[in-house]
Amino acid sequence: MLLPPPTRQDARPVAWSPEDDVPLVHAAQRGDAASFDTLYRRHARLVHAVLLGRATGDDVEDLVQEVFLAAWRRLATLRDPAAFGGWVVTIARHQRIDHVRRQAARPDAVPRRNGPDAGDERQPELRSADVPADARLEAHQALDAIRALPEAYRETLLLRLVEGMTGPEIARRTGLTPESVRVNLCRGMKLLRQALAHARAVRMT
Repeated sequence: MLLPPPTRQDARPVAWSPEDDVPLVHAAQRGDAASFDTLYRRHARLVHAVLLGRATGDDVEDLVQEVFLAAWRRLATLRDPAAFGGWVVTIARHQRIDHVRRQAARPDAVPRRNGPDAGDERQPELRSADVPADARLEAHQALDAIRALPEAYRETLLLRLVEGMTGPEIARRTGLTPESVRVNLCRGMKLLRQALAHARAVRMT
């Protein structure tokens, strides 16, 4: 099963709730690939954000595929169809941990470079000639700063800033309360601004 790359529109079903996944999960458990494709489109951006917290570049898209292929293979073990979103995120977090371990164990791991093009080999979407070097550097620094945050802040910020989800959408997707999302975004943004201010100060020295 080859799934298409997720798009931002996939993250925005109308008036979605976990119960909406129930008939799709039941159908997919009976082998209906079209129903599983709908589940994929509904949850792919959430999985993408979870993986982006540690993986980079083309690795993220490959890992999204791996997560949903694993979910397809294990779907019969899911006892609560309404829990599909949280279940697939758990798979994504395990895949992310495995990916980090594999990368750390690679004997040919390439040290990161500094400068405006640093990390471009890890983030091919930022290699465009239309993106100024300074903008690329700032984007890399912002993403690196987010990845250095505690997981709760990291995932919430990625869902907001990268995937474009609103606070209420993040709450529905993650199962967090709206207040928890607000706190995570507020504290995460504060830490992110501090990290970026420090990075700019270092660049000026």
